[in-house]
Amino acid sequence: MTYLKIIQYVYLAFGFIFLYKAYDEYTNGGNPIMFLAIGVVAIAMFFFRRHFHNKQQNRDNK
Repeated sequence: MTYLKIIQYVYLAFGFIFLYKAYDEYTNGGNPIMFLAIGVVAIAMFFFRRHFHNKQQNRDNK
């Protein structure tokens, strides 16, 4: 189950990469909306996966 813990942080890393790409696109005069949307969804997935992983861990410990 440790790979599930690692996958959470992969989502977080991709989120920050896409947010950086959105910033870079914005400063170069492009349209950053798609990169921004993907970055926000990836970071939201990090919190979603972390919440349910912790919920499952608490249920297994009881």
